[in-house]
Amino acid sequence: MDHGGGRRPGGHTYSRKREEFIADFSLVSRRVLEDSEHRIFRYFFLLGADWKLCCRQLKIERGTFFHEVYRIEQILGREFAELEPYSLYPLNEYFGGVVRKEACRSLLVHPIRTRTEPRFPLPLSA
Repeated sequence: MDHGGGRRPGGHTYSRKREEFIADFSLVSRRVLEDSEHRIFRYFFLLGADWKLCCRQLKIERGTFFHEVYRIEQILGREFAELEPYSLYPLNEYFGGVVRKEACRSLLVHPIRTRTEPRFPLPLSA
């Protein structure tokens, strides 16, 4: 749980950023994708099934499966980046909060690389 500053003296707010991100990620993908696309997304990306199992379960050919996977990545990548009022990509902006001077000083003393690459690449702009 992350601690957030309260407006009143002694008032505190807490958030579960990881759980909120998971919920946002799941709800956005369910809202944006069609039923057939969401089944592929759920099996391949969320449940982690390999392509052979997905093709067998969904009764589709390998080429069709991978074309759909690439299409899903493109749809969700664009949606996660353009989501209003807060986009899900880039992650540091989603998880970013109030920056305190103490935190900045500690990062300068002990630099730690925390950047992670997104699973869904953003499409190239035209």
